[in-house]
Amino acid sequence: MSEYKNGKWASQILDMQKDDGSWGYFHSLSMPTSKQPITTEQAVGRLRRLGFTKDDAVIKRALSYMRDCLTGTEEIPDRPEKRVDWGIFTDLLLATWIRRFTDDDILANSVAKKWKSVVNAAFLYGEYDPDEYITAFYDIMKPKYGTVKRTKELMRLDYYYPVSVLAGEIDGSIEKVYFDHVMDSKTGYYYGFVGALSQLPSSFCSKEASRYLSAVELYCEHPNRYCKDKLRFVVDWLNSNKNKDGKWDMGAVVKDGTCFPLSDSWRTVESRKSDCTYRIEKIISSLE
Repeated sequence: MSEYKNGKWASQILDMQKDDGSWGYFHSLSMPTSKQPITTEQAVGRLRRLGFTKDDAVIKRALSYMRDCLTGTEEIPDRPEKRVDWGIFTDLLLATWIRRFTDDDILANSVAKKWKSVVNAAFLYGEYDPDEYITAFYDIMKPKYGTVKRTKELMRLDYYYPVSVLAGEIDGSIEKVYFDHVMDSKTGYYYGFVGALSQLPSSFCSKEASRYLSAVELYCEHPNRYCKDKLRFVVDWLNSNKNKDGKWDMGAVVKDGTCFPLSDSWRTVESRKSDCTYRIEKIISSLE
């Protein structure tokens, strides 16, 4: 909705953007402070939910900044995390967020192709082979650290960044087995939701359900029809939770400052229902 782009939440984020196109720290795990209330990653993610695209000036500046960081012209100010190969991890972070707005960036696409090659090797024989994955990871990514333990955060393919950066990139046959692997993984991490996508939340009006939908939204970006058909049960679940007035209401508990609210205020139930309905209709439309 255009009103979301013109609302107070968007205005607050636009006002905080720095001259270089960032919002300071990049990664969400670099905890915000009173002087740094939002990270670049959180800002662009929130703006995307509010309807901003690569054609909006604020996103153009952010994309330019992320490209500069990917080339090494700029450097994200986050303190390097010792438990991962920081260079590989930040390349993945930046490429993921660039590709969430555009699929024609040469640098971001080159990172995605590396991960595609790793995934192709890991699932070459029709199921996940951890040994083939580790071999391909070291051959292609060339991490600085020499042990799996030191790169354990990058030794998983079922978490947010690989799933996102590979949207539209994996070959159909490989994507099927990859998606089956992710669907059944109990350790998958999708920005707040941890668990198997094949397991529906116990309660529709809950933070768990909202986080679950974030995981579903991530896979809505994969064009493979097989993936969407495998998530058909989610559409049935959503429709079973529709109110008599044809709208959805997940309750005030889902207000998290990321996915909700979209409207300026939830003082009225109708505003909350409008936001929930807008989000869920987009999911259903994507899966159908």
